[in-house]
Order: sequence, then C-alpha cells, then structure tokens
Amino acid sequence: MSMTPEQAAWFRDTFTRLVDNVDLALLGKREVVGLVLSAMLAEGHVLLEDAPGTGKTSLAKALAASVQGTSTRIQFTPDLLPSDVTGVTIYDQQNHRFEFHHGPVFSSIVLADEINRASPKTQSALLEVMEESRVTVDGTAHEVGRPFLVIATQNPIEQSGTYKLPEAQLDRFMLKISIGYPTLAVTERILVGAVDRNPSSALSPVITTNAVADMADLAASVHIDPAVARFVAQLVEATRASDATRLGVSVRGAISMIRVAKVYAAAQGRHYVIPDDVKTLAVPVWAHRLVLDPEAEFSGITAESVVQRALAAVEAPLARAAG
Repeated sequence: MSMTPEQAAWFRDTFTRLVDNVDLALLGKREVVGLVLSAMLAEGHVLLEDAPGTGKTSLAKALAASVQGTSTRIQFTPDLLPSDVTGVTIYDQQNHRFEFHHGPVFSSIVLADEINRASPKTQSALLEVMEESRVTVDGTAHEVGRPFLVIATQNPIEQSGTYKLPEAQLDRFMLKISIGYPTLAVTERILVGAVDRNPSSALSPVITTNAVADMADLAASVHIDPAVARFVAQLVEATRASDATRLGVSVRGAISMIRVAKVYAAAQGRHYVIPDDVKTLAVPVWAHRLVLDPEAEFSGITAESVVQRALAAVEAPLARAAG
C-alpha cells in the first residue's frame, strides 16, 4: 500500500523536527543532517570524509539523542581486532556455558572513527552487520535491531599508515558526504557556547526508536513511477559507459538511490518520487562508487564530474504525481 498525502505531511513534519533538534548541537549543517537522517530512514550507512574537529561525533550523539537511541564510538586503529567491533563469546565457568558479550557495534548509531586506519580484516567485520544488520559469531546470528546506522569517517588529508577501503566496502555505504567547516557566523555562535563540551546531552528526544522503524517502513511505501525508475537505470548505465570510468555504478548503487530518494521525497511532504530528487542525491549516493580510469583521473576528471555529465546527458522524464 502506497503512502498517502496525509502520511507524507506527517513524515515531513517529523523529519523537520528531527533536523531542527540535531541542528541545536551541530549548528549550521541542516543539509548534512538531512542527508544522514535520510540514510538512517532508508536503512543505509554513511561515509564521512572530513578533517578532524568538524563535528562528526556531535552529529552521531545528537542524532541518537533525538531518536531516544544509543550511540557508540569505535576508534579504529591498526591493532583493532574484529572481535573488538562485533563482540566475543566467553566461557562462563560458573554456569558452565559460553555466553556472547556484545561489541560496540550493537547500538542504534555507531561512529566508526577513522575506519581506514584499521586492517582490512577488521574493516570487513563491518560488512555483514552493515548489509544484514546482524553479527554471526560461532555460527549464531545476533540481530543489532532497528534503527541501525553506521557513520564511518576517514581523514582525506593524512593517508600515512592507512588502509584504503576496497570498492566492495565503499559500495555498502549509501552516502558519502562531508560536513565541512562552519561559516564565520556559526563559528562565533559555537565559540560563545564552547563551555558546553557535550551539547547533545541537553537534547530531548523527538521520537522513539520504534517510531524511527515505523518511519522507515512508511518511507519504503513511497510511490516511484516506472519512468523515474527508468531514469535511474539510464543514469547508472551512463556512468558505466563513460570513457572516464573503469567501474560504474553497481546494481546496489541503483537500489540505494531508489531507497534514499523515497525518504527524500517523503521529507519534502510528497508521497511520490520526482526526477529532481534523483538529481539532488546523485553525487552523494553515486560518486564514491565509481572507479576512474587512471588516465582520466590524471587529467583532472573527478567522480563527481562523471555523475554530473551523466545527469546532463540523460533526459529526465516529466515529473508527475502518483496515480
């Protein structure tokens, strides 16, 4: 059953209240907050590539506080083990049985800080839980629950001693975005309130985690016209056919676009997706999935420009409401 206009209006109002609440802790970054919240409601994950000190931890904590959830921060280092992320089975001598001790990944929002500093083996520990929302230890599956959002960060400047994320893992992130530095006016506001080192602790929850799961289910019912789905498929094909790419957008990338576009449409108060939703989300959803040809990359072509060229080359269908 498709979302009704009344449900879309409620979704928009609730989404706006959540963004307003998080904005109290992460000042001046409403667009970023909206994208991260969209990823959470589309049940995807986010890769933040940004310099230190731009508010990544504040974002995770404020989002968790707004949905009455839990948040954990995992500092990825070269000596971090997979069990340090997922948890471990320990033998209880008193009860004479093995018990599973949950790792920090069992949280509503997980901040995987500097994920590219950990070994590929530890990085891969996140693969199953990001894709399946569960951890399998000693043959037993443990669900992480809903909502579940991984916000992984990496520093684009300092690459010494890091392990580049493989394409297979990059493809599992629904969005790749950057918070960026605040404006001068926002910086002044931050400095005035700098005494409060944890502004998210003062935030009141807007909704419960159960309501977040309901919003995710509701967003999945947003209507998408076959013409818009065809538009997405044509854009994906254009990135694959480009002379500048060795690897274009995957099928998973196309599905991610549909999922997050539905949330984005509902956040605007619409119960249907329009081509402009796809255009707005194209770069954050697709650019990080492209593998550029070395010669094209050397000549200055970027993944973002390849996506923009695809948008310019493929004619968008005329927007129309759901029938």
